[in-house]
Amino acid sequence: MALSTRSKNDEAQEAREAHPRMILGHLGELLAADRLRREGYVILERNYRCPSGEIDLIAREENVLVFVEVRTRTSEGFGTPLETIDFGKQRRIREVARHYLRERRPCFQDVRFDVVGVLLKEGEEARVEIVPHAFYQGQLR
Repeated sequence: MALSTRSKNDEAQEAREAHPRMILGHLGELLAADRLRREGYVILERNYRCPSGEIDLIAREENVLVFVEVRTRTSEGFGTPLETIDFGKQRRIREVARHYLRERRPCFQDVRFDVVGVLLKEGEEARVEIVPHAFYQGQLR
């Protein structure tokens, strides 16, 4: 059994740093869901979790089931929110989507993956950008 070299102070510091990120992420998801609703999406689920990971939002747009990844940032110093969805993240989202489809067996004509980028710069109005068909779904079922 390996002993942890991290102290309680290290763990407390990580928790303090994670808390603002969690608040930021939650705020971004709320803004994204609001914008999606105004664009005609119906939010079916939030923060769907399974052993493979999590999907921020699952929605319906007409007869299409939409898996939505929300990316929230306070600056574009490390790229735009949308540029942070790399191939590995896409793969994990597809795995969670497969799990959802097997577990829930929803009846939809099509499935797609959208990304919503939320940019929250201090002193500016939030920018929310929806990118439908953000990446290829591959074989899901």
